[in-house]
Amino acid sequence: MTNLFLKNFFQGLIIIGPIGLTIFVIWSVITSIDNIIPSVAREIPGLVFVSTLLLTALLGYLGNKFVVGRFFVDAVDRLLEKTPGIKHIYSPTKDVMSSFVGDKKKFSDPVWVKTNENPEIWRIGFLTQKEMADVDKHNYVAVYLPHSYAISGWVIVTEEKNIKPVVGMSAATAMKFAVSGGVAGFHSDENIFKAPE
Repeated sequence: MTNLFLKNFFQGLIIIGPIGLTIFVIWSVITSIDNIIPSVAREIPGLVFVSTLLLTALLGYLGNKFVVGRFFVDAVDRLLEKTPGIKHIYSPTKDVMSSFVGDKKKFSDPVWVKTNENPEIWRIGFLTQKEMADVDKHNYVAVYLPHSYAISGWVIVTEEKNIKPVVGMSAATAMKFAVSGGVAGFHSDENIFKAPE
């Protein structure tokens, strides 16, 4: 009886946990953005959040579609990249965000990387620099290796012979596979790991 209860409890936790965490994160983001202007948030909850989304989308549209908008965005970009102190926050943030979204995605070339010879161990990563000759590393490449269950990772520089292109997986599927610790399947949204019955 106790084992059956525990089994059902953990099955319920597997269902409720991801849903609850997703709702919590979304709610936290909405309320934190809403609280930028608390007086408006008290009167009309969600208005600041929706306004922020619409303003962001409008800025993206104006910055990409109109010459004046693009000129303004480029001018602000140059100013922030040359301002002492601010450039150390702005430039890395811009680089990281553009690596994941937009037209200049950097993590679009998944590769297998040999990280150990004996026993042979391969990790999945993303080719970020196809040649390192500028830093006197001829026939070397830079590969980003994401950590599982985290938004962090590390960069390694390895010989070109130690990498192979990933076949049969898109960049998004490869990232999902790496970040999930290998639990996410290759060809579908099904998981490789199934809890024992």
